[in-house]
Amino acid sequence: MSTVTVSDNGQVVIPAAIRQRLGIAPGSKLDFELEGDSIRVRMLRAIKPTRPEDGFGLLRCDQPGERHLADFDVAAAMRDVRHDRP
Repeated sequence: MSTVTVSDNGQVVIPAAIRQRLGIAPGSKLDFELEGDSIRVRMLRAIKPTRPEDGFGLLRCDQPGERHLADFDVAAAMRDVRHDRP
C-alpha cells in the first residue's frame, strides 16, 4: 500500500509502480466512485504512448536530396493538400 498527500488543489500523484503496472499514461481517463468511506478508481481507457517511428510514411515529400523533419513546414503542407483537392 502506498500513502500519498493531497495537494491544496485536491490533486494526488499515483505512485509510479501502480501507473506502470496499469499502463496509466498522460491522457488516460480514470473513473472515481465513492464506496462507503473508500474511493474506487477505475481506468476507463489507456492511451498508448506514440513513438516518432509510428508516423513513418505519413508525410510525403517529392523534393530530391536529403530532407530533415525540422525543415518541414506542416502548415504549408496542409495548405498544399487543400489546394490539390477538387
